[in-house]
Amino acid sequence: MSTRYKIRQKLIAIGDDFWIENEKGQRVFKVDGKALRLRKTLVFEDMNGRLLCQIKEPLLSIRETMVIEGQNGEDLAVIKKALISPLRDRWSVNVKNGPDLDVQGNILDLEYSIKQGRDKVAEVSKKWFLHVADTYGVEIDRGQNDILILAVAIAIDMMAHDDADKKSKRK
Repeated sequence: MSTRYKIRQKLIAIGDDFWIENEKGQRVFKVDGKALRLRKTLVFEDMNGRLLCQIKEPLLSIRETMVIEGQNGEDLAVIKKALISPLRDRWSVNVKNGPDLDVQGNILDLEYSIKQGRDKVAEVSKKWFLHVADTYGVEIDRGQNDILILAVAIAIDMMAHDDADKKSKRK
């Protein structure tokens, strides 16, 4: 059994707030894009406004990196783009106090898997919402930390599209 969530891609921007919905279309989490900060920050809250986690861009990093912090500011995970990835986009997620995650697939087209070792624990796909523009789904296997997986998917979406925007501006 798994849980599927819906995320509207165009709304993922610093300074914007957006909702993550369940497969029934009910709002289940709010993501607050904190503006006027030195670094990119997204805050995940439950329906009562309680902080669940934050995604932050480190002040200094050699390559694309985002940190997911818990409710008390502790690091939950560090997400980094792989230096060499011959055929597909690849990202590594170093999870504190848990098994690391590997993200692989077509990140820009939002068709990829999140794995623990060889086991797929989540899938991200735009195909489930073809009729809804700029929307994608995240399907998470039972027993996983849904907030962590959703934060990973959103952080990778932000980093991948920031990178694509930078490349298109250079042309």
